[in-house]
Amino acid sequence: MTALSDPTFDSAYSGPAHVPGYDRSAVRPGVAHLGVGAFHRGHQAYFADKLLELGEDPSWGIAGIGVKPVDAAVRDALVPQHGRYTVLFKDSTTREARVIGSIVDYKLAPDDVEAAVETIADPGIRIVELTVTEGGYYNDPHTGQFMADEPDVAHDLANPQAPRTHFGLIAEALRRRRDRGIPAPTLLTCDNIQGNGHVFRTAMLDFARLQDPDLATWIAENVAFPNTMVDRITPRTTDADRAEVARDLGIEDAWPIVGETFAQWVVEDHFPAGRPAWEKVGVQMVDDVFPYELLKLRILNATHQLLAYLGFLAGYTYVDEAASDPAFVALQRRYMTREGFPTLRPVPGTDVAAYGEQIIERFSNTQIKDTLARLCTESSTYISTFVLPVLRDNLAAGGDIEVLTLVVAAWARYLEGTDEHGAPVEIVERRWDDLHARALAHRDDPGAFLAGNTVLGDLARDERFATAFAAASQAVHARGVRSAIADLLATH
Repeated sequence: MTALSDPTFDSAYSGPAHVPGYDRSAVRPGVAHLGVGAFHRGHQAYFADKLLELGEDPSWGIAGIGVKPVDAAVRDALVPQHGRYTVLFKDSTTREARVIGSIVDYKLAPDDVEAAVETIADPGIRIVELTVTEGGYYNDPHTGQFMADEPDVAHDLANPQAPRTHFGLIAEALRRRRDRGIPAPTLLTCDNIQGNGHVFRTAMLDFARLQDPDLATWIAENVAFPNTMVDRITPRTTDADRAEVARDLGIEDAWPIVGETFAQWVVEDHFPAGRPAWEKVGVQMVDDVFPYELLKLRILNATHQLLAYLGFLAGYTYVDEAASDPAFVALQRRYMTREGFPTLRPVPGTDVAAYGEQIIERFSNTQIKDTLARLCTESSTYISTFVLPVLRDNLAAGGDIEVLTLVVAAWARYLEGTDEHGAPVEIVERRWDDLHARALAHRDDPGAFLAGNTVLGDLARDERFATAFAAASQAVHARGVRSAIADLLATH
């Protein structure tokens, strides 16, 4: 077995995984990436590695930046391995194994905030990417307002030289670039938010106006914020994954990435400071990302939420178990055809029905043991982002709402904190105190979950939705989710 911590790994390794064929010593960072989690390492860094492998410009390597203290785990894995790690992508017929070498630097801001800021401020950095999760933009999904009173944001507004958030890090780096006459980089968010570039721009400018109005003006005039759509399922790495990489590939890797073979990246082609030739490795560079992101958010992500709460309450642990259950297959199709597809825009070159079937097939991939618990983490953010917009559109158009209303009812039942057998459920949710209390009360009074619920907002006052929610909630409590699903599928 060969350890990735061995400096001579690239020449010493002789196993089946592909290793970098380019000279890593010649690679320089042109991208700073904040939030070097599993998704980034299986997606953006993967595409960067493939591009370097083609012999493209070596100035487009990646400098990773950890923002939170929890990112110390990434530092502890990547730094001793010189930024290298293994990816293993697989489905029922295909496996791709390669060692990624595109991350050539890593800084943990809580260790050395000055080094992190200076990395972003470096003239060689022309793109600053983010994967900080949908909840990381401090944007209230109901009002659209920037949440300046969040403790870490408030700290950064008052202490620009000692930032704790990605907004604070970027603002301080942009201030230094402006003062030093260094051109602005492009800021590229890669999280699952509709119009993510627009959302990021609004939040970044709101933050800057509160901290330094002149900087906000400079950002508005000089910084580009392209929209993107990203897609690849990369579950949390387990000890079983590490053991598989060691056994099958002969590599000792502290943090390999395991995921599906499918990957898609659609990017609005607006990069005044330049960009890598991503199109050479399959990235779709387009003028308008909106139709693609709407398709992904409302078909893949909303269907993930369908499986999450209903599947969990039905007794499943993994996504593939729930996704391949015949009743859940039928429910996914019903959601897509009656509720999801009617809210889409035409997607260039895409058969949306075939896309939907591909989603069901991807979710049923037994090689990827993605947990339903992962999909339930910070559920209020995901429900707000992926489920409620579809409900609102269908209510406005007089369309079907039955499946997603059942999803909301299952979410409320999940927030009671026990499964259908009464066993406690471990829930990670920032609005837990309020939502848990509402969920407990709604067993006897469904309206208790709706009235004043800031996650649901105006939906709580919609008579049609409230009536449907009460019926779905009663069905879930009285007969369980499996019977509720069967009853729904029996209707026309």
